[in-house]
Amino acid sequence: MRVVLITGAASGLGWELARACHARGDALLLSDLDAAGLAARVAELGEERVLGVAGDITVGEVQGQLVSACRARFGRLDLLINNAGITHRSPTVHTRPEVLRRVMAVDYHAPLELTIASLPLLRESRGQVIAIGSMAGWMPVLGRAGYCAAKSALAQAFEVLRAEIARDGIGLLMVYPSFLDTPIERNALGGDGRPAQHPRSTIGKVRGAAWMAGQILGGADARQQRLFPDRGSWLASLLWRLAPAFYYRQMSRRFAGELG
Repeated sequence: MRVVLITGAASGLGWELARACHARGDALLLSDLDAAGLAARVAELGEERVLGVAGDITVGEVQGQLVSACRARFGRLDLLINNAGITHRSPTVHTRPEVLRRVMAVDYHAPLELTIASLPLLRESRGQVIAIGSMAGWMPVLGRAGYCAAKSALAQAFEVLRAEIARDGIGLLMVYPSFLDTPIERNALGGDGRPAQHPRSTIGKVRGAAWMAGQILGGADARQQRLFPDRGSWLASLLWRLAPAFYYRQMSRRFAGELG
């Protein structure tokens, strides 16, 4: 039986990943900041092979608790899915520093730190790590400076980490989704740290979380290194590199609402 640790598992993509993994017989260690929501999800799946640990994933003690709980309850870890995330929708110059720091802490520092803490277990199983990045880490998006920076840092760090842990037989899949219909956008922060008041701008097709979960687990089963599930966004990232001035003009028109 495979043991899977999923962060941000109480809703959205994390919950769909949990449901899919549970349906195929995996044991689950689920984590989320929303303690009540997490408890409801664990109850829904049943506690026979599911354990929930609530807490702020950016806190080192919580990361250590997850690793300790995984070893104590299951004795192994086969797959770590770094899914928990947060975003903001606000012009850079109108975004408080604490908002930018929070986004970086959740989207970059926490997944890297949890992955490093989990390596002893993953070495034993010759397991696998999944990190949920974003196409926003490959190209600029108006109103998302902190998010773009965090996802760019995540991608660079994990691309380096991949080569370093490959010697231990550990695989690493970086996922680069585009716009998803999940609570991360509905709960986006504004520049003052409160929920963003304006509707989000998008480009391309907005995908469902269940569809995305299937793509991710299929990529993991194939031991892929990178997954670009939305071809339109992948092409847009190439446009940014090949014709940046044209890309900026198109983005400025499409995302004008992000500037307030």
